[in-house]
Amino acid sequence: MTPEQFRLDGQVALITGGSRNLGRAMTRALADAGADCVICSRHLEEAQATADEIAAETERRIVAHQVDLTVREQLEALVAATLERFGRIDVLINNAGVGLRKPIIEMSDDDWDTVLNLNVRAMFQLTRAVAPHMIARRYGRIINITSALGSIVLPGRSAYCASKGAVIQLTKVMACEWAEHEITVNAIAPGPFDTPYNQLLKQQPEQYERYLNLIPQHRWAAGEEIQSAALFLAAPASSFVTGSVVYVDGGWTAW
Repeated sequence: MTPEQFRLDGQVALITGGSRNLGRAMTRALADAGADCVICSRHLEEAQATADEIAAETERRIVAHQVDLTVREQLEALVAATLERFGRIDVLINNAGVGLRKPIIEMSDDDWDTVLNLNVRAMFQLTRAVAPHMIARRYGRIINITSALGSIVLPGRSAYCASKGAVIQLTKVMACEWAEHEITVNAIAPGPFDTPYNQLLKQQPEQYERYLNLIPQHRWAAGEEIQSAALFLAAPASSFVTGSVVYVDGGWTAW
């Protein structure tokens, strides 16, 4: 194995939810490895600021788009714009997602649909739009961001757990369907990362400590700790890895 197998020079990556948190960290990792990147967010100013910063630091082309991924026409327009600008999509990272903490009996149909529509339906539709171009070129790396909660559960997280479990299964089906086209499809399952969404738990010290006790490393991860998994799965080095789930969770799912 050589360092060149982890390089992405000349490649183009499309990362949803790439403007902050884990998406931002993965975008930076791929840009550092030589990829030009397209990132999207519902908030254009935020995405543009991230794109400008990473472009300045890496000297790669980083393009920002404002997209509501739950609107099929918008995600299809994102794919079309990326292909028009760069002529190719080598790597797709389906990172955008939404969480919800609510007991089942208090959850409305709209609550459920909000989580499943973004975490599963939009991911399916975007990947379906990108895959034909990868098939035509006989190359592609698709990375779906699931969660440790796709394999284990916490009370109050029914819609999120269901959606992330669905992502794992869908990843495996995609991997089997497209393996003959030299396309790999894998998932990364983050555990507890120190993101603004999880910061709420820090405001409840007892609950936060109970949460830490579930994790063998007894800490939350920094955003940068997802970068090596993302780069490996995006790079030529992972050519015989497909249909897999890489857990980046401090041992949480190993209990």
